[in-house]
Amino acid sequence: MSNTPFNPTRRQMLAGAAALPILGLSARAHAETALRVGLSQPIFSFTPLDVGMEAGIFTKRGLVIEKTAFAGSAKLHQAIAAGSIDVGLGAGPEFGFLAKGAPEQAIAAMADLPQELAISVLKDGPIKTVADLKGKRVSVSTKGSLTEWGGQELSRQQGWGDKGINLLPLGSFGAQIAALKTHQIDGMIVEASTAGRMEEEGVGFTLVNFRNLVPKFHIHVMYAAKSAIAEKPEAVRAFVAGWFESLDLVRSDKARATAVAAKVLDLTPTLANKLWDDIVPMYNLTGHFDPDALKAIAKAEMQMGDTEGTIDFSPYVNETFLPKRGA
Repeated sequence: MSNTPFNPTRRQMLAGAAALPILGLSARAHAETALRVGLSQPIFSFTPLDVGMEAGIFTKRGLVIEKTAFAGSAKLHQAIAAGSIDVGLGAGPEFGFLAKGAPEQAIAAMADLPQELAISVLKDGPIKTVADLKGKRVSVSTKGSLTEWGGQELSRQQGWGDKGINLLPLGSFGAQIAALKTHQIDGMIVEASTAGRMEEEGVGFTLVNFRNLVPKFHIHVMYAAKSAIAEKPEAVRAFVAGWFESLDLVRSDKARATAVAAKVLDLTPTLANKLWDDIVPMYNLTGHFDPDALKAIAKAEMQMGDTEGTIDFSPYVNETFLPKRGA
């Protein structure tokens, strides 16, 4: 071995210096964690995720978000069970999947009263009042979904029993709109942006808004796969914190939030602003679950036939990932 000391040439020194930024990028990339996030449907309530992604909120927390939107709650929870989704943004009645053994936990209450749920009918159709819905065909996304619960609860409150409205699971909003326009159904239970879009087109009008259907509820809930909780808990914790930071941005910067929502959901600025006004007040600002709301969800699950008797859903709740926040 030569004892000659190593004296790098200028070219070698420049090459080494050029490599330093690459090494730094590699280290940062290695520190980032991919988190697969699923949405039960692409709706306004979930756009804080998009606002946070656009603002770099999740990136600064070391997360690379891989977002997938599904056509209903059943498909979302199938994906979680299959190991292809880490965190799911869904609805309160989806607790029923957990009670049936889905490998998940509910980690945050995202929104409370069902202000985003509506029944849309044809503007020039035969349905003019709620009473006209008795016995009629009304679409929902999937069985066991928030939309199915809404239809059944409305039927019960009208005195028609659980099956006073003929609820048909048709999947995506696009499929439901097509069925309504071709008179295969008489109405559809959808989220407010779809109902609003139908009104803007001059095709439909919103017959019912579900905001006052129940006194306490959790319309939207964040679920996490048990595998993600076990294998990357800090990523799950970072995501929950990022969600609430993104929610703060949505609430404080209406112009930015509605611009992102309009782009993601293909909304007009007018509709995006209306949805912000209607939906922002329903967000849960702490993520904590209300025992009475859980009881209401348990009752809904029993009434839909998804559970035998009223189940205590509290064992399926995990609030350890929630950041400390004021109300």
